[in-house]
Amino acid sequence: MIDALRGVIDWLPLGLPAWLFVITVVVFFHELGHFSVARYFGVKVETFSIGFGPEIFGWTDKKGTRWKISWLPLGGYVKFFGDADAASRPDREGEKAMTAKERSESLLGKPVFQRMAVSAAGPFANFILAIVIFTAVFMLFGRLAQPAVIGSVQPGSAAQDAGIKPGDLVKDINGTAITDYDQMLPIIATSPGEDLAITLSRAGQLLTVHATPRLVMRKDQLGYVENIPTLGVTNSLKVAPTIVRYGPIGAVGAAVNQTWEVAAGTLKGLKQMILGQADPRQLRGPVGTAGLAKRFAEFGFLALVQLAALISVSIGLINLFPIPVLDGGHLLYYGCEAVLGRPLGEKAQDVGFRFGLALVLCLFLFVTWNDLVR
Repeated sequence: MIDALRGVIDWLPLGLPAWLFVITVVVFFHELGHFSVARYFGVKVETFSIGFGPEIFGWTDKKGTRWKISWLPLGGYVKFFGDADAASRPDREGEKAMTAKERSESLLGKPVFQRMAVSAAGPFANFILAIVIFTAVFMLFGRLAQPAVIGSVQPGSAAQDAGIKPGDLVKDINGTAITDYDQMLPIIATSPGEDLAITLSRAGQLLTVHATPRLVMRKDQLGYVENIPTLGVTNSLKVAPTIVRYGPIGAVGAAVNQTWEVAAGTLKGLKQMILGQADPRQLRGPVGTAGLAKRFAEFGFLALVQLAALISVSIGLINLFPIPVLDGGHLLYYGCEAVLGRPLGEKAQDVGFRFGLALVLCLFLFVTWNDLVR
């Protein structure tokens, strides 16, 4: 544990500000999504906070919203008029004392589809942020594409057993066309124990082999030692990479595809962890994310911005999970209300919120432990 704490201290000079930048950008746009849609529907917003706990500084705008930065930078929240707390639990006692005008300005006084739109706006703002960042990067700098030519095959690896040889050009994996070596990595990383049908071009001839990624302890591209699914191949350095250039429309299309691939890969990875097919120790919490931010910051500001896009997709996705206290939990409650024609009972909602809070806290402790162990 002492070594783990020393490791945390080592990255603090660069890791902490890099992490604060990433988490502030991601949280701000998430909460801005909630805020903007709520304001559009005429909901009074009492607080817009980046972070939790006591306020460091802030200001109040003309409509009475308190914008503030708080001491605990582990997220943020928007508190609407009629909410009991930062988790947007409805204030049932306060609701009884509201006038008709006050109720019309509260979130709980709005039609259920409007409340659903407010809840969904935060995660979708995260997806939009990622698309905007990826679009800007593709337009301004293009995308570095390394042909998927195999440079070496590790002895005794899954690739060798499958008959893959140096010089082979990977054309397709399980029906997904491969035009860039980096496209292979997330497919392999999320397919431990799965049979992959790999189409190769060898000496002008196409052939298909089958390989199953194996979990191997090794360093990833950022230097972390992980139990990673691998085929046991490297890319060829003899083939020079190319820069793919995009116009505005092409950049948007590529950005949407990139965002979709990140989301799909995240979901697949979580599914495999639940089924015991992947190592849950790969999950990162605040400490691990800060270490990751430090690594990306060492590559430059552009890399750090792209990390913000990746984390934004993950934050948006996780918040859509149907867990009370998360946006997806609110959507679950509103969906039940739309079907039943009335809100769920107060007791059922309270039990759900307590369960959701306990689940989130347990997950937080688990990923923090992972970070310290890593």
